[in-house]
Amino acid sequence: MAVPRAETPLLTEPARVSPPLHNPAPLRRKLLWIAAFYFASGFPFGLLNYLLPVYFRVGGVDLGEIGRVASLAAIPYVVKPLWAPLVDWLGTRKGWIVACQLGIGLLTFALALGGTPSALTPLLWAALIGIAVLSATQDIAADAYTIELLDERELGPANGMRVTAYRVALLTASGALVAVSGPLGWPRVFTIAGAIMFALAVVALAVPGGQRAPAAAAHEPLWQPVGELLQLPGAWAVALFVLTFKLGDLSLQPMIQPFWVDSGYGPAQIGFVNSVAIGATVAGALLGGALTARLGTFRALWMLGAVQALSNLGYWVAAVAGAPAALMYSAAIVEQFTQGLGTAAFLTFLMALCDKRYAATQYALLSALFRLSGAAASWFSGDFARDLGYARYFLATFVLALPAFALLPFLRRRPLREAE
Repeated sequence: MAVPRAETPLLTEPARVSPPLHNPAPLRRKLLWIAAFYFASGFPFGLLNYLLPVYFRVGGVDLGEIGRVASLAAIPYVVKPLWAPLVDWLGTRKGWIVACQLGIGLLTFALALGGTPSALTPLLWAALIGIAVLSATQDIAADAYTIELLDERELGPANGMRVTAYRVALLTASGALVAVSGPLGWPRVFTIAGAIMFALAVVALAVPGGQRAPAAAAHEPLWQPVGELLQLPGAWAVALFVLTFKLGDLSLQPMIQPFWVDSGYGPAQIGFVNSVAIGATVAGALLGGALTARLGTFRALWMLGAVQALSNLGYWVAAVAGAPAALMYSAAIVEQFTQGLGTAAFLTFLMALCDKRYAATQYALLSALFRLSGAAASWFSGDFARDLGYARYFLATFVLALPAFALLPFLRRRPLREAE
Protein backbone atom coordinates (compact mmCIF):
# COMPACT_ATOMS: atom_id res chain seq x y z
CA MET A 1 0.00 0.00 0.00
CA ALA A 2 1.34 3.42 -0.90
CA VAL A 3 1.99 5.90 1.88
CA PRO A 4 -0.56 8.76 1.87
CA ARG A 5 0.63 12.24 1.03
CA ALA A 6 1.41 14.41 4.03
CA GLU A 7 -1.57 16.66 3.57
CA THR A 8 -4.09 13.81 3.29
CA PRO A 9 -3.20 11.00 5.73
CA LEU A 10 -6.00 8.57 6.42
CA LEU A 11 -8.30 10.62 4.22
CA THR A 12 -7.27 9.02 0.94
CA GLU A 13 -6.25 5.49 1.96
CA PRO A 14 -8.30 4.15 4.86
CA ALA A 15 -7.15 0.92 6.43
CA ARG A 16 -8.28 -2.46 5.11
CA VAL A 17 -10.43 -1.29 2.22
CA SER A 18 -11.57 -3.87 -0.29
CA PRO A 19 -10.28 -3.53 -3.85
CA PRO A 20 -12.15 -0.86 -5.80
CA LEU A 21 -14.76 -2.03 -8.26
CA HIS A 22 -13.81 -1.61 -11.87
CA ASN A 23 -16.56 0.24 -13.65
CA PRO A 24 -15.72 1.11 -17.26
CA ALA A 25 -18.34 3.86 -17.50
CA PRO A 26 -16.85 7.35 -18.02
CA LEU A 27 -16.99 9.75 -15.10
CA ARG A 28 -19.43 12.00 -16.95
CA ARG A 29 -21.99 9.21 -17.12
CA LYS A 30 -21.44 8.25 -13.49
CA LEU A 31 -22.08 11.86 -12.51
CA LEU A 32 -25.46 11.76 -14.24
CA TRP A 33 -26.47 8.66 -12.28
CA ILE A 34 -25.32 10.25 -9.03
CA ALA A 35 -27.21 13.45 -9.86
CA ALA A 36 -30.45 11.51 -10.35
CA PHE A 37 -30.18 9.75 -6.99
CA TYR A 38 -29.11 12.80 -4.99
CA PHE A 39 -31.82 15.02 -6.37
CA ALA A 40 -34.23 12.39 -5.07
CA SER A 41 -32.33 12.34 -1.77
CA GLY A 42 -32.39 16.11 -1.29
CA PHE A 43 -36.03 16.71 -2.18
CA PRO A 44 -37.69 15.11 0.90
CA PHE A 45 -35.00 16.66 3.11
CA GLY A 46 -35.94 20.05 1.67
CA LEU A 47 -39.59 19.39 2.44
CA LEU A 48 -38.82 18.54 6.06
CA ASN A 49 -36.28 21.27 6.81
CA TYR A 50 -37.22 24.21 4.58
CA LEU A 51 -40.79 24.03 3.32
CA LEU A 52 -42.52 22.65 6.42
CA PRO A 53 -41.06 25.25 8.86
CA VAL A 54 -42.61 27.98 6.67
CA TYR A 55 -45.87 26.00 6.44
CA PHE A 56 -46.03 25.65 10.24
CA ARG A 57 -45.00 29.21 11.09
CA VAL A 58 -47.52 30.71 8.64
CA GLY A 59 -50.15 28.69 10.49
CA GLY A 60 -48.98 30.05 13.85
CA VAL A 61 -47.17 27.01 15.25
CA ASP A 62 -44.91 27.91 18.21
CA LEU A 63 -41.16 28.28 17.61
CA GLY A 64 -40.37 25.70 20.27
CA GLU A 65 -42.62 23.17 18.57
CA ILE A 66 -41.03 23.89 15.18
CA GLY A 67 -37.60 23.25 16.71
CA ARG A 68 -38.79 19.95 18.16
CA VAL A 69 -40.23 18.95 14.78
CA ALA A 70 -36.81 19.53 13.22
CA SER A 71 -35.16 17.50 15.97
CA LEU A 72 -37.53 14.53 15.75
CA ALA A 73 -37.37 14.53 11.95
CA ALA A 74 -33.59 14.27 12.28
CA ILE A 75 -33.73 11.18 14.52
CA PRO A 76 -34.13 8.66 11.65
CA TYR A 77 -30.96 10.08 10.07
CA VAL A 78 -29.21 9.50 13.40
CA VAL A 79 -30.38 5.93 14.05
CA LYS A 80 -30.28 4.73 10.44
CA PRO A 81 -27.17 2.58 11.14
CA LEU A 82 -29.55 0.24 13.00
CA TRP A 83 -31.13 -0.87 9.72
CA ALA A 84 -28.28 0.00 7.33
CA PRO A 85 -26.99 -3.64 7.38
CA LEU A 86 -30.25 -4.66 5.72
CA VAL A 87 -29.30 -2.52 2.75
CA ASP A 88 -25.87 -4.20 2.65
CA TRP A 89 -27.21 -7.75 2.83
CA LEU A 90 -30.71 -7.68 1.30
CA GLY A 91 -31.87 -6.71 -2.17
CA THR A 92 -30.18 -4.14 -4.37
CA ARG A 93 -29.31 -0.50 -3.80
CA LYS A 94 -31.56 0.49 -6.68
CA GLY A 95 -34.49 -1.53 -5.34
CA TRP A 96 -34.28 0.14 -1.94
CA ILE A 97 -34.10 3.58 -3.57
CA VAL A 98 -37.17 3.08 -5.77
CA ALA A 99 -39.27 1.64 -2.91
CA CYS A 100 -38.39 4.56 -0.61
CA GLN A 101 -39.23 7.13 -3.29
CA LEU A 102 -42.67 5.62 -3.84
CA GLY A 103 -43.34 5.61 -0.09
CA ILE A 104 -42.29 9.24 0.31
CA GLY A 105 -44.57 10.19 -2.57
CA LEU A 106 -47.57 8.52 -0.94
CA LEU A 107 -46.98 10.20 2.43
CA THR A 108 -46.52 13.59 0.76
CA PHE A 109 -49.86 13.14 -0.98
CA ALA A 110 -51.33 12.51 2.49
CA LEU A 111 -50.12 15.94 3.65
CA ALA A 112 -52.25 17.48 0.90
CA LEU A 113 -55.40 16.32 2.68
CA GLY A 114 -55.04 18.81 5.56
CA GLY A 115 -55.12 22.59 5.83
CA THR A 116 -52.52 24.88 7.39
CA PRO A 117 -52.19 23.73 11.04
CA SER A 118 -52.03 25.94 14.11
CA ALA A 119 -50.77 22.91 16.05
CA LEU A 120 -49.41 19.50 15.09
CA THR A 121 -51.82 16.54 15.08
CA PRO A 122 -50.83 12.85 15.64
CA LEU A 123 -51.52 12.06 11.97
CA LEU A 124 -49.29 14.90 10.86
CA TRP A 125 -46.54 13.71 13.20
CA ALA A 126 -46.86 10.17 11.79
CA ALA A 127 -46.56 11.42 8.20
CA LEU A 128 -43.50 13.54 9.02
CA ILE A 129 -41.69 10.70 10.81
CA GLY A 130 -42.59 8.31 7.99
CA ILE A 131 -41.12 10.64 5.38
CA ALA A 132 -37.98 11.05 7.50
CA VAL A 133 -37.51 7.27 7.94
CA LEU A 134 -37.93 6.58 4.23
CA SER A 135 -35.69 9.52 3.32
CA ALA A 136 -32.93 8.27 5.65
CA THR A 137 -33.21 4.76 4.18
CA GLN A 138 -33.01 6.14 0.66
CA ASP A 139 -29.85 8.01 1.69
CA ILE A 140 -28.28 4.77 2.96
CA ALA A 141 -28.80 3.07 -0.40
CA ALA A 142 -27.76 6.10 -2.48
CA ASP A 143 -24.56 6.62 -0.48
CA ALA A 144 -23.63 2.94 -0.80
CA TYR A 145 -24.36 3.00 -4.53
CA THR A 146 -22.07 6.03 -4.94
CA ILE A 147 -19.19 4.62 -2.89
CA GLU A 148 -19.28 1.35 -4.84
CA LEU A 149 -19.50 3.13 -8.18
CA LEU A 150 -16.54 5.49 -7.86
CA ASP A 151 -12.79 5.14 -7.93
CA GLU A 152 -10.96 7.13 -5.27
CA ARG A 153 -9.72 9.77 -7.73
CA GLU A 154 -13.33 10.45 -8.74
CA LEU A 155 -14.57 11.31 -5.23
CA GLY A 156 -13.88 15.06 -5.35
CA PRO A 157 -15.73 15.82 -8.62
CA ALA A 158 -18.47 13.34 -7.72
CA ASN A 159 -19.11 15.01 -4.38
CA GLY A 160 -19.31 18.35 -6.12
CA MET A 161 -22.03 16.93 -8.38
CA ARG A 162 -23.65 15.17 -5.45
CA VAL A 163 -24.02 18.36 -3.44
CA THR A 164 -25.13 20.21 -6.56
CA ALA A 165 -27.97 17.77 -7.30
CA TYR A 166 -28.94 17.71 -3.64
CA ARG A 167 -29.11 21.49 -3.51
CA VAL A 168 -31.07 21.77 -6.73
CA ALA A 169 -33.61 19.50 -5.04
CA LEU A 170 -33.61 21.79 -1.99
CA LEU A 171 -34.05 24.71 -4.38
CA THR A 172 -37.15 23.04 -5.78
CA ALA A 173 -38.61 22.26 -2.36
CA SER A 174 -37.68 25.43 -0.50
CA GLY A 175 -37.73 27.92 -3.36
CA ALA A 176 -40.21 27.07 -6.08
CA LEU A 177 -42.76 25.26 -3.91
CA VAL A 178 -42.67 27.83 -1.11
CA ALA A 179 -43.01 30.66 -3.62
CA VAL A 180 -46.14 29.19 -5.22
CA SER A 181 -47.79 28.27 -1.91
CA GLY A 182 -49.54 31.65 -1.83
CA PRO A 183 -51.39 31.50 -5.17
CA LEU A 184 -51.83 27.71 -5.25
CA GLY A 185 -52.43 26.88 -1.58
CA TRP A 186 -50.65 24.28 0.51
CA PRO A 187 -52.73 21.21 -0.55
CA ARG A 188 -51.74 21.71 -4.18
CA VAL A 189 -48.12 22.27 -3.19
CA PHE A 190 -48.02 18.90 -1.41
CA THR A 191 -49.76 17.25 -4.37
CA ILE A 192 -47.04 18.58 -6.69
CA ALA A 193 -44.37 17.36 -4.26
CA GLY A 194 -45.83 13.85 -4.22
CA ALA A 195 -45.95 13.78 -8.00
CA ILE A 196 -42.27 14.79 -8.15
CA MET A 197 -41.31 11.84 -5.94
CA PHE A 198 -43.27 9.45 -8.17
CA ALA A 199 -41.53 10.86 -11.25
CA LEU A 200 -38.14 10.39 -9.57
CA ALA A 201 -38.97 6.73 -8.94
CA VAL A 202 -39.58 6.29 -12.66
CA VAL A 203 -36.21 7.92 -13.42
CA ALA A 204 -34.46 5.68 -10.87
CA LEU A 205 -35.79 2.59 -12.64
CA ALA A 206 -33.85 3.65 -15.75
CA VAL A 207 -30.52 4.08 -13.91
CA PRO A 208 -28.14 1.06 -14.11
CA GLY A 209 -28.33 -1.15 -11.06
CA GLY A 210 -24.64 -0.89 -10.32
CA GLN A 211 -21.99 -3.51 -9.65
CA ARG A 212 -21.97 -4.78 -6.07
CA ALA A 213 -18.78 -5.12 -4.09
CA PRO A 214 -17.96 -8.65 -2.86
CA ALA A 215 -20.39 -9.44 -0.05
CA ALA A 216 -19.14 -10.06 3.45
CA ALA A 217 -18.57 -13.70 4.29
CA ALA A 218 -21.54 -15.43 5.81
CA HIS A 219 -19.71 -16.11 9.05
CA GLU A 220 -18.81 -12.45 9.62
CA PRO A 221 -20.82 -10.85 12.45
CA LEU A 222 -23.20 -7.98 11.79
CA TRP A 223 -20.95 -5.65 13.78
CA GLN A 224 -17.96 -6.29 11.48
CA PRO A 225 -18.44 -2.98 9.58
CA VAL A 226 -18.37 -1.05 12.87
CA GLY A 227 -15.29 -2.96 14.00
CA GLU A 228 -13.52 -2.00 10.79
CA LEU A 229 -14.16 1.68 11.48
CA LEU A 230 -13.07 1.42 15.11
CA GLN A 231 -9.74 -0.05 14.02
CA LEU A 232 -8.88 3.01 11.93
CA PRO A 233 -5.92 4.89 13.42
CA GLY A 234 -7.11 7.90 15.36
CA ALA A 235 -10.69 6.59 15.42
CA TRP A 236 -11.58 8.66 18.49
CA ALA A 237 -10.53 11.89 16.74
CA VAL A 238 -12.41 10.87 13.60
CA ALA A 239 -15.61 10.28 15.61
CA LEU A 240 -15.41 13.60 17.46
CA PHE A 241 -14.59 15.48 14.28
CA VAL A 242 -17.59 13.99 12.46
CA LEU A 243 -19.80 14.94 15.41
CA THR A 244 -18.70 18.57 15.44
CA PHE A 245 -17.69 19.69 11.93
CA LYS A 246 -21.24 20.56 10.81
CA LEU A 247 -22.62 21.44 14.25
CA GLY A 248 -22.72 25.18 13.61
CA ASP A 249 -24.60 24.77 10.33
CA LEU A 250 -27.02 22.20 11.74
CA SER A 251 -27.81 24.47 14.69
CA LEU A 252 -28.44 27.45 12.43
CA GLN A 253 -30.70 25.79 9.87
CA PRO A 254 -33.92 25.18 11.90
CA MET A 255 -34.31 28.86 12.78
CA ILE A 256 -33.50 30.47 9.42
CA GLN A 257 -36.97 30.10 7.92
CA PRO A 258 -38.82 31.22 11.10
CA PHE A 259 -36.43 34.22 11.29
CA TRP A 260 -37.51 35.30 7.81
CA VAL A 261 -41.19 34.90 8.67
CA ASP A 262 -40.85 36.79 11.98
CA SER A 263 -38.92 39.55 10.23
CA GLY A 264 -41.95 40.30 8.07
CA TYR A 265 -41.03 38.55 4.83
CA GLY A 266 -43.77 36.69 2.94
CA PRO A 267 -43.70 33.23 1.29
CA ALA A 268 -42.90 34.66 -2.17
CA GLN A 269 -39.89 36.57 -0.83
CA ILE A 270 -38.70 33.59 1.20
CA GLY A 271 -39.08 31.28 -1.80
CA PHE A 272 -37.12 33.69 -3.97
CA VAL A 273 -34.23 34.08 -1.54
CA ASN A 274 -34.10 30.32 -0.97
CA SER A 275 -33.84 29.84 -4.72
CA VAL A 276 -31.00 32.34 -5.05
CA ALA A 277 -29.20 31.06 -1.95
CA ILE A 278 -29.38 27.41 -2.96
CA GLY A 279 -28.10 28.40 -6.38
CA ALA A 280 -25.12 29.81 -4.50
CA THR A 281 -24.73 26.44 -2.74
CA VAL A 282 -24.56 24.70 -6.10
CA ALA A 283 -21.74 27.03 -7.15
CA GLY A 284 -20.02 26.47 -3.80
CA ALA A 285 -20.33 22.70 -4.07
CA LEU A 286 -18.84 22.56 -7.57
CA LEU A 287 -16.00 24.84 -6.54
CA GLY A 288 -15.55 22.90 -3.29
CA GLY A 289 -15.24 19.60 -5.15
CA ALA A 290 -12.59 21.04 -7.46
CA LEU A 291 -10.69 22.67 -4.59
CA THR A 292 -10.76 19.47 -2.53
CA ALA A 293 -9.19 17.55 -5.41
CA ARG A 294 -6.52 20.25 -5.80
CA LEU A 295 -5.78 20.99 -2.12
CA GLY A 296 -6.15 17.50 -0.65
CA THR A 297 -8.86 16.63 1.82
CA PHE A 298 -7.01 17.75 4.95
CA ARG A 299 -6.23 21.26 3.70
CA ALA A 300 -9.71 21.59 2.22
CA LEU A 301 -11.28 20.78 5.60
CA TRP A 302 -9.22 23.53 7.21
CA MET A 303 -9.76 26.23 4.61
CA LEU A 304 -13.29 25.54 3.41
CA GLY A 305 -14.47 24.66 6.90
CA ALA A 306 -13.22 28.01 8.20
CA VAL A 307 -15.22 30.06 5.71
CA GLN A 308 -18.23 27.82 6.34
CA ALA A 309 -18.09 28.66 10.07
CA LEU A 310 -17.58 32.38 9.53
CA SER A 311 -20.66 32.61 7.31
CA ASN A 312 -23.00 32.11 10.30
CA LEU A 313 -22.03 35.59 11.44
CA GLY A 314 -23.91 37.02 8.48
CA TYR A 315 -27.25 36.16 10.05
CA TRP A 316 -26.04 37.58 13.37
CA VAL A 317 -25.24 40.91 11.67
CA ALA A 318 -28.61 40.92 9.90
CA ALA A 319 -30.48 40.26 13.16
CA VAL A 320 -28.58 42.97 15.04
CA ALA A 321 -29.34 45.46 12.26
CA GLY A 322 -33.09 44.73 12.28
CA ALA A 323 -33.23 42.35 9.30
CA PRO A 324 -32.95 44.84 6.39
CA ALA A 325 -33.37 43.24 2.98
CA ALA A 326 -29.79 43.85 1.80
CA LEU A 327 -28.25 42.14 4.81
CA MET A 328 -30.80 39.32 4.83
CA TYR A 329 -30.18 38.44 1.18
CA SER A 330 -26.41 38.74 1.63
CA ALA A 331 -26.45 36.51 4.71
CA ALA A 332 -28.48 33.85 2.92
CA ILE A 333 -26.30 33.79 -0.19
CA VAL A 334 -22.96 33.79 1.67
CA GLU A 335 -24.08 31.14 4.17
CA GLN A 336 -25.30 28.80 1.44
CA PHE A 337 -22.26 29.31 -0.80
CA THR A 338 -19.81 28.53 1.97
CA GLN A 339 -21.93 25.60 3.13
CA GLY A 340 -21.46 24.11 -0.34
CA LEU A 341 -17.69 24.60 -0.07
CA GLY A 342 -17.43 22.92 3.32
CA THR A 343 -19.84 20.11 2.54
CA ALA A 344 -17.94 18.98 -0.57
CA ALA A 345 -14.76 18.56 1.49
CA PHE A 346 -16.58 16.88 4.37
CA LEU A 347 -18.35 14.32 2.19
CA THR A 348 -15.07 13.41 0.49
CA PHE A 349 -13.58 12.83 3.95
CA LEU A 350 -16.46 10.56 5.00
CA MET A 351 -16.43 8.50 1.80
CA ALA A 352 -12.66 8.01 1.97
CA LEU A 353 -13.08 6.31 5.35
CA CYS A 354 -15.44 3.61 4.07
CA ASP A 355 -14.66 0.05 3.06
CA LYS A 356 -16.58 -0.71 -0.13
CA ARG A 357 -17.72 -4.10 1.24
CA TYR A 358 -19.66 -2.33 4.01
CA ALA A 359 -20.41 0.95 2.26
CA ALA A 360 -24.06 1.18 3.34
CA THR A 361 -23.43 0.46 7.01
CA GLN A 362 -20.24 2.44 7.47
CA TYR A 363 -21.36 5.57 5.64
CA ALA A 364 -24.71 5.45 7.43
CA LEU A 365 -22.88 5.33 10.76
CA LEU A 366 -20.56 8.22 9.89
CA SER A 367 -23.33 10.43 8.53
CA ALA A 368 -25.49 9.57 11.56
CA LEU A 369 -22.79 10.90 13.87
CA PHE A 370 -22.99 14.43 12.53
CA ARG A 371 -26.78 14.22 12.42
CA LEU A 372 -26.75 13.23 16.11
CA SER A 373 -25.22 16.51 17.22
CA GLY A 374 -27.51 18.39 14.85
CA ALA A 375 -30.62 16.66 16.21
CA ALA A 376 -29.65 17.61 19.76
CA ALA A 377 -29.06 21.23 18.75
CA SER A 378 -32.34 21.36 16.79
CA TRP A 379 -34.35 20.15 19.79
CA PHE A 380 -33.37 23.24 21.77
CA SER A 381 -32.99 25.66 18.85
CA GLY A 382 -36.49 27.11 19.00
CA ASP A 383 -36.43 27.57 22.77
CA PHE A 384 -33.02 29.22 22.70
CA ALA A 385 -33.90 31.46 19.75
CA ARG A 386 -37.07 32.57 21.54
CA ASP A 387 -35.34 33.16 24.89
CA LEU A 388 -32.04 34.62 23.64
CA GLY A 389 -33.38 36.40 20.58
CA TYR A 390 -32.30 35.60 17.06
CA ALA A 391 -29.13 37.72 17.13
CA ARG A 392 -27.54 36.04 20.15
CA TYR A 393 -28.64 32.62 18.98
CA PHE A 394 -27.00 33.07 15.58
CA LEU A 395 -23.79 34.19 17.29
CA ALA A 396 -23.90 31.03 19.42
CA THR A 397 -24.10 28.86 16.29
CA PHE A 398 -20.79 30.34 15.12
CA VAL A 399 -19.17 29.37 18.43
CA LEU A 400 -20.50 25.81 18.05
CA ALA A 401 -18.64 25.50 14.73
CA LEU A 402 -15.20 26.04 16.30
CA PRO A 403 -14.38 22.86 18.32
CA ALA A 404 -13.95 20.72 15.19
CA PHE A 405 -10.84 22.64 14.17
CA ALA A 406 -9.01 21.61 17.34
CA LEU A 407 -9.32 17.99 16.17
CA LEU A 408 -7.85 18.42 12.69
CA PRO A 409 -4.19 18.12 13.85
CA PHE A 410 -4.98 14.68 15.31
CA LEU A 411 -6.41 13.57 11.97
CA ARG A 412 -3.19 14.62 10.28
CA ARG A 413 -0.39 13.54 12.60
CA ARG A 414 -1.35 10.37 14.42
CA PRO A 415 -2.88 8.53 11.42
CA LEU A 416 0.15 9.48 9.30
CA ARG A 417 2.63 7.96 11.75
CA GLU A 418 0.67 4.70 11.99
CA ALA A 419 0.19 4.49 8.20
CA GLU A 420 3.93 4.91 7.68
